[in-house]
Amino acid sequence: MKIGLVGFAGSGKTTVFNTMTGLDVPVGYGGDVRLGTVRVPDKRIDALTKIFLPKKRTYAEISFCDVPGEHGSHKRGLSPRGLQQIRDQEALCLVLQDFNNPALEGAPDPLLDLESFHTECIFADLEIIEKRLDRARKEQADAHEIATFELAQANLEAERPLRLIPDPDLDRSLIKGYGILTDRPLLVVVNRDEEHASNALTGTLDARIREFGAAGLTLCASIEADIAGMEPGDQKEFLADLGLKESALSRFIRSAYELLDLISFFTVGDDEVRAWTIRRGTNAHRAAGKIHSDLERGFIRAEVTPYEVFMDYGSESAVKDAGKLQVEGKNYLVSDGDIMHVRFNV
Repeated sequence: MKIGLVGFAGSGKTTVFNTMTGLDVPVGYGGDVRLGTVRVPDKRIDALTKIFLPKKRTYAEISFCDVPGEHGSHKRGLSPRGLQQIRDQEALCLVLQDFNNPALEGAPDPLLDLESFHTECIFADLEIIEKRLDRARKEQADAHEIATFELAQANLEAERPLRLIPDPDLDRSLIKGYGILTDRPLLVVVNRDEEHASNALTGTLDARIREFGAAGLTLCASIEADIAGMEPGDQKEFLADLGLKESALSRFIRSAYELLDLISFFTVGDDEVRAWTIRRGTNAHRAAGKIHSDLERGFIRAEVTPYEVFMDYGSESAVKDAGKLQVEGKNYLVSDGDIMHVRFNV
């Protein structure tokens, strides 16, 4: 999963990036996109590793991309280069400044920054959709394609992000590849000072985030960066002093998985115990392709054991002896925690 951290200069975006990835890249740098990868903690992987004692264990991963912020006032808008860098991301995390930054003029206004970013994305998407619709009409494309772009245009003109349109109503295969920003999943991080870091999102800001079909969370990036460098025991104590139950990274990962509707399934064995990330509702055939294209191409069946069932019996042989092994076809919808072995022939 590739998540782009975006926002206006001075929002603390790069500090959030450092907090999430454990890196120490310099702040205030307006160059190229920087990449960092973190593993997704999963106690189920740890438990399965103790049973199988594999040569390798592999957690699911999230890739964070630090997209350079736009310098100067948000009123200047996003540059063409900035827009393209944002379009390259699978999902967006907008970092909003809600702390006093002496390098910037005026008091922080996260709601104004949110509205400005939303407006920029609306205009950028509308320009693309209008051009594509005009071309479809000139080329006398089929009615379904034209209707799809007309629906997108109408929503954007009403300043509604396309992510709000349900899948049955919008044929996303026709807009895929155009880098439509308002159809990207959006997580909004409100970067506050230490005093207000644990306060829940409320009021107009929270309401607008929800109206945009986004999720939101709060943190103090500078403090979280310090916490990330502590020993685990010290982390818990420090978080408790701040009124927080878990780190920003843990909260971010959980929010991202919920927002993107992601789940994990597992492959196990003596060589490796591994987590694979897919969207909820993915069938066994497509999930097999996450492991290797050959498994998808030559798929025969999937042998599935839910994690809880496996832990109840303790071994693959015990699961089989109890008749609890599920033999599933291509259309089986993989569930979170499924342990899956794919039979295939190519």
